Amino acid sequence: MTLPNEMTRIEITESGGPDVLQARRVVLPVAAAGEVLIRVHAAGINRPDALQRAGKYPMKPGMNPIPGLEVAGEVVALGAGVSQFAVGDKVCALTNGGGYAEYCAVPAGQTLPMPAGLDWVQAAAIPETFFTVWANLFGLGGASRGQRVLIHGGTSGIGTTALMLCREFGIEAFATAGSADKCAAIAELGGQPINYREQDFASVIAEKTAGDGVNAILDIMGGSYLNGNVSALAMDGHLVMLGFLGGARANDVDLLAILGKRAVVTGSLLRARTSEEKAEIAEQLRKHVWPVLAAGRCLPIIDKVYSLHEADKAHAHMEAGDHIGKIVLRID
Repeated sequence: MTLPNEMTRIEITESGGPDVLQARRVVLPVAAAGEVLIRVHAAGINRPDALQRAGKYPMKPGMNPIPGLEVAGEVVALGAGVSQFAVGDKVCALTNGGGYAEYCAVPAGQTLPMPAGLDWVQAAAIPETFFTVWANLFGLGGASRGQRVLIHGGTSGIGTTALMLCREFGIEAFATAGSADKCAAIAELGGQPINYREQDFASVIAEKTAGDGVNAILDIMGGSYLNGNVSALAMDGHLVMLGFLGGARANDVDLLAILGKRAVVTGSLLRARTSEEKAEIAEQLRKHVWPVLAAGRCLPIIDKVYSLHEADKAHAHMEAGDHIGKIVLRID
């Protein structure tokens, strides 16, 4: 396959608002040992991209500074030692950055066959959210059939994915949102909505569960929700924190409540996990979730699609907070 020498990618020129995202012509990346080079047809937009752009994401040495954590496309080159894929395979992948581009090199272990029946946009909306939900709600949170969970930000990409997987695997889900339309969307996905502008979520959980609480909470708010989250947990419940939209620090934490419930308070950053850990999550998804997607269930909800050169508009749309589901860049 003949490949071009150059490609277009979106770079963060400096920390700031969406306007700092600029298109640049650069040399094509090369697939290193254990990697595949993907011609990107679509790339998902995620909250960590916006945090990175704003200079608020904890970037560690060696992390790819180019935004874009998930892509869908076709394999155009193989690095040394890669045998599970072939040139021409249609795939989607969890990247280590660099997805806002026409081509992206990705570890083969973080790459999965594109589920049957999906288009590029749908496939690009899968990796970051499904990896995150599976590793955190089902992994760290231990959510399982017959349990109850609470999902904050129920209409985000993470939230809609979590709601669909809870419905699929027999888990009762509550989810918060800030408008009647978003609460209606949560109900359509099988969740029990809580309008946080009108209701105290911990009080609603107490009422709806006869005081028993929920077994796991997936939280994007952080500090401002910590005491409420602990209050809403059941005995031996797990609070899994993914973000800190409500503050990265918590004051006046009720430690006695944590002790009294034997609560587990934890969290994780998917991007900081090793390639081996990400590959293990990929295999779990291939086994448990890929058959569900191929059957046409739990398909990602697409809110809006932009072109690669409209990455700034896509970020502005995400930060406006009105979207339900995923925002995706179309690149072909």
